[in-house]
Formats: sequence, structure tokens, C-alpha cells
Amino acid sequence: MVLFGDYHTHTKYSRNNHGKGTVLENASVAVNKGLKQIAITDHGFNHIFYGIRRRDIASVKEDILNAKEVTGVDILLGVEANLISLDGKIDVNEEDFEFLDILLMGKHDMVKTQSLKDWNSLIAANLFGSPFAPSKQRLNKNTTAYLKALDKYPIDIITHLNVNCPTDTLAVARMAREKGTYIEINGKRIAFTDKELLTMAEEGVKFIVNSDAHQPEMVGECNKPMDLIFRLGLPISQIVNIDKLPKFSSKRGIN
Repeated sequence: MVLFGDYHTHTKYSRNNHGKGTVLENASVAVNKGLKQIAITDHGFNHIFYGIRRRDIASVKEDILNAKEVTGVDILLGVEANLISLDGKIDVNEEDFEFLDILLMGKHDMVKTQSLKDWNSLIAANLFGSPFAPSKQRLNKNTTAYLKALDKYPIDIITHLNVNCPTDTLAVARMAREKGTYIEINGKRIAFTDKELLTMAEEGVKFIVNSDAHQPEMVGECNKPMDLIFRLGLPISQIVNIDKLPKFSSKRGIN
């Protein structure tokens, strides 16, 4: 099994020293590890502490062009958007799609939500509620928010599903399959049971393996997902960046 690309990497544009390296440093590590393609996907605009600033996008684009020339690796520009409402809104606007090659989305804490009600339900309830035995109401709210986001936006990758926000993974997987969205198997945090992963695979969902690197040296480091795939015997044909390059949606815009 050979990893061809890593589509979840952070740089210094994830503010306050959350991302440690430069675009060029991430690309250089990728080349040294034999990757053919990477994506720069810093935290979405509504993250209070780590979010990329819209005014920095031009600098990221310039850095990507320079890193491509220096290293020869193909580099996509994206963002790891935040889920910010129960109605599935994320912190990407229509005009942002002009610069996006790839759109990732996940639920994070410490984000500016659309309303206090959304903060109470998406942030507080999940921060202080049990991650192991969520109430039916909380599970339904989380799941519905993901399903509405998938229906509204051309999301390429759902990142670290179930981390600090438990969902009905089968329902999310079915919608992801319908929309052509990949479910990430994260190099740092995997919040699925073996049964959940196998059930999602049986539904025909496509997975993508990513490092979620916040330091350049971690780009391409996906041993945990690779070991899991091998142990469970997940079909390699359903892992879109192992032994091949994935295809991402050419459709851009908000429904």
C-alpha cells in the first residue's frame, strides 16, 4: 500500500503557532516521502484562535506557486472549514470558492457559531456531554447538522468524524456516498469503532487517509490509518489516495 497524496496539512497560516511550518516546508517533506500531491488546508475562518484570515489567502496562493516550482509536487489550496450551525452552515462564503481547489469540513471547538443556540448545541453540549454515551437528542442534532452541510456544500472530505461530536456514522456515510464526499481516516485521531468502519465500507463510502499534520515532519505520516486498513481488510479500492490519486469535485458553490 503506497500513499500517493496527503490532503489535510496545516501551516503557519493556522494562527497562533498552531501550524508550525511553511507551505514550502510541507511540500519538501512530501517530496522526500514520495508523495505526488498534497493540500494546504488551514483552519477555517471562524476558528477564534487558529483560523486563517481571508486577507492571507493571496499569500498562501503565492507560497503554493513558489513551492510547486521549487519541489515539483502538486499542491492544492483548500481550507478545513468549521461546522457552525445546526442547519449545516459552515464558515465558507460563496466568494471563497473562487480560490478553493478542495474543501474539507469538520467540527471544532472554539469557533464562532451562527447563534448562541448553535454554540450551546454544537459546542457546549459536546464539550460537556459524554463522548461514549451521547443522548439520542444530541446524536440526532449532530448528525442532522452534518447531513445538512453535506447537502448544502460541495464538501470533498469530512475530517475526523465523531471527534468531540458523535454522530450516526452510517447516516453520514450514506449521505457522503450520495454526494461523492470522502470520509477521512485521520492520522492522529480515529473515533470510529471497527464495526462502524466496516459498516461504512459495506455501504460503499469512499475513504481518504490523511495525516492532519501541524508540523512539516508529520506530512504523510499515516501509520495508524494504514495499520487499521490492513487489520480490518478494508477494500483498497475504497481508499482513494492509496496506490492512486483521488478525484475531487469540480462543482463549486453553495446550494
